[in-house]
Amino acid sequence: MSKSVVEMPPKGGFSFDLCKRNEMLSKKGVNPPSFRKTGTTIVGLIFQDGVILGADTRATEGPIVCDKNCEKIHYMAPNIYCCGAGTAADTEAVTDMVSSQLQLHRYHTGRESRVVTALTLLKRHLFNYQGYVSAALVLGGVDVTGPHLHTIYPHGSTDTLPFATMGSGSLAAMAVFESKYREGLTRDEGIALVTEAICSGIFNDLGSGSNVDVCVITKAGKEYLRNHLQPNPRTYTSSKGYSFPKKTEVLLTKITPLKEKVEIIEGGDAMEE
Repeated sequence: MSKSVVEMPPKGGFSFDLCKRNEMLSKKGVNPPSFRKTGTTIVGLIFQDGVILGADTRATEGPIVCDKNCEKIHYMAPNIYCCGAGTAADTEAVTDMVSSQLQLHRYHTGRESRVVTALTLLKRHLFNYQGYVSAALVLGGVDVTGPHLHTIYPHGSTDTLPFATMGSGSLAAMAVFESKYREGLTRDEGIALVTEAICSGIFNDLGSGSNVDVCVITKAGKEYLRNHLQPNPRTYTSSKGYSFPKKTEVLLTKITPLKEKVEIIEGGDAMEE
């Protein structure tokens, strides 16, 4: 008679198999991969008429500045915008995906998108990947319930605040907000405060730099101030520009005749003698 195999339920608790693997690899001289530091300063605040978002424009690849004027304020809906920090590909992919979902939702309902809808879609997606999608977001917008400002962390947790900062320059920007923010700011006061907060990140964080982008969202619409301030102009650039020779000079010409003869045979390939 064949013996019946009784399947036992798996034991609970943590699995330390990967710890044993990492220890074995370290003994063989294989170093674990190191993290790559990303740099950005993104901020947002609520003023008397709506929401103001701000971001710097430097994109880094480790210690290399690969783009000095990139856009970090992403379109989500006509009344909702989102600032992204972290891996550029992740922030763009996540915001584009949720933006298309909000568009389909507007087609289906015929109504304006709500900020809480975008917040729920973003936090659910990021929570599913447990932080492996490196996207830290500042979401702001104005809907029928008023202005809203949220922060979304890469692992899916969220905050709802009157002012918020994220990115490697967030501490410097938060210092400006905590000392100067107050309720009932006007549009010009809000833009000036957001610009000062981004500049503090630019001048005190190596991962942030270049220009300041500002997006003002109200019930009347949005106003995207691209390159609102350029605190780091290239003053050393020559007015003449760069000059390069139009052609490369020929230094030496040498002709080497072939010694071998080639015989062509009909119905076959060429063969050397």
